[in-house]
Amino acid sequence: MKRVALLVLLAGWLVPLAWAQDHFQVGGYGDYFRISQTKTNMAGFGARGGLKVLSHAMLEGEMSYDFKQAFTENFNTTPTVTLVNSNLKVLHGLFGPKIVAGHGAIRPFLTVKGGFVNFRLDPRPASVGAAISSIENLRAHNVTGILYPGAGLEGHIGPLGLRLEAGDEIYFAGGRHHNPRVAFGPFLRF
Repeated sequence: MKRVALLVLLAGWLVPLAWAQDHFQVGGYGDYFRISQTKTNMAGFGARGGLKVLSHAMLEGEMSYDFKQAFTENFNTTPTVTLVNSNLKVLHGLFGPKIVAGHGAIRPFLTVKGGFVNFRLDPRPASVGAAISSIENLRAHNVTGILYPGAGLEGHIGPLGLRLEAGDEIYFAGGRHHNPRVAFGPFLRF
């Protein structure tokens, strides 16, 4: 009896999931952001969610918090990357369309998003509380508008997938500043 109940529960959960697959996406990612003005390499984490609006288009929203500074060094021709906690913290928020090409398991995409970037000096160690505090205090600090054109690849096996994205996060503070950004991480389709 328990096995039948478990089978009915799994079927009730998996059938709608298979039917509605790829209408929504949620995921997390690690990102690299290079601040062009100071030539500072930043690293952090983010989360994104998307809603399918057309057969090849999704509307996505994402937010990332960069709290580590990355240093690259070459020892005997072997490059190494060292991440250290930074007093400079960067909060990014983006929203816009993603256009996906193809229907296969590996699909290229293009995106253009708008949003904000917030730079702050904060000596506290990186934590979930510090990230939430940064979000809550956005209106009290310097927030700059951004435009983000990007491209990437996403691949999936069933509802689980991986995504690699790269683009130019252009912020407008006393002029245009072009900043390379790369993000990589898993996502879930349902």
